[in-house]
Amino acid sequence: MQAFDDRKKANETKFVRDAAKEFKAEARRNKMLGAWAAELMNIEGDAAEKYVLSVIASDMEEAGDEDVFRKLRGDLDAAGVELSDAALRDKMATCLAEARESIYGEG
Repeated sequence: MQAFDDRKKANETKFVRDAAKEFKAEARRNKMLGAWAAELMNIEGDAAEKYVLSVIASDMEEAGDEDVFRKLRGDLDAAGVELSDAALRDKMATCLAEARESIYGEG
């Protein structure tokens, strides 16, 4: 019975660790997306840093990526940046893959 309990605890610990890594990866993705979008919209300096934080914060509105997508889509449209939904979603996926690689590569 002890072996079963140890195995259960190990699985729970792994789940928590993996969830924390995924949270960090999504936050890093959002930071990367915010910096990228700020550059597209010609936002620089302190304003760019504030914009990046607003993109990170937008991910707290609901589960999933749609809140971040809506934030970026609305801001890019308002700034007159022409970018298709597919291109934006591709950028989101690319940034998430890069963020995961860096997070999971940290150990």
